[in-house]
Amino acid sequence: MPFLVLWHFLLICNLEQDSMPFRKRSPDVVVNCAALSVPRACEADPAAAMSINVPSTLLEWLSTFKEANTLLIHLSTDQVYEGVKSFYKEEDETIPVNVYGNSKVAAEQFISMNWSNFAILRSSIIFGPQTISPVPKSLPIQWIDSVLSRGDKAEFFHDEFRCPVYVKDVVTIIQALTSRWISDGERMQLLLNVGGPDRVSRAQMAETVAHIRGYSTSLITLVSASSVDRGVRSPADISMDITRVVQTLRISPTPFKEGVRLTLEAEGSA
Repeated sequence: MPFLVLWHFLLICNLEQDSMPFRKRSPDVVVNCAALSVPRACEADPAAAMSINVPSTLLEWLSTFKEANTLLIHLSTDQVYEGVKSFYKEEDETIPVNVYGNSKVAAEQFISMNWSNFAILRSSIIFGPQTISPVPKSLPIQWIDSVLSRGDKAEFFHDEFRCPVYVKDVVTIIQALTSRWISDGERMQLLLNVGGPDRVSRAQMAETVAHIRGYSTSLITLVSASSVDRGVRSPADISMDITRVVQTLRISPTPFKEGVRLTLEAEGSA
């Protein structure tokens, strides 16, 4: 039976009844979620962004095992793309417009050059219910809900597009990759776009929350992303083609509206 290390959260699930698993062999799977993922913070401290986002220490540790055959599942980002067209494919050139994107491209390159068994997941905005142990950062759907629930008008970008992915779909993908590795034992070198099936703007995200909650859409003021200085460049359209992940793992991603409904139901009656 395998054991799984969820890097960054430092959660070790040992299924072998072995109190010291690392002393015997390498973990079967490591899911690397560690990242400095706030673009503005990366822009302010590029050295920290590169140090945290490129998993050199993690690979150095994995390499210390005699049989280093761990499957590394690494979460990357849609911000590796330039954002000048819709539905990027994995083979499209990566031209990041900010430090965050550059650090994640560097991480992908480092892994592909220094590890032989990996799956890199280029994730879009991940949304879903709050965790059992609440995360400190603001969650996208919950934030929109809290803003609109006050009945005050709020501004949302109408020209910045993403393919938000429901968190349980990300878990399903990780589980599918883990199962494939454990059952087949064949090393993989996968690069997958991990987004939802819908291309939506920030304004459309807010409108979806408003419709489900019954808020007036008149509260949503449409503005251009170019009209706001966020201290960092942000790609306009990094929607992704997710054909490869759907066909490779035979999954059915959750539509954005359904994911929002499930998220809000988990937070309280929608």
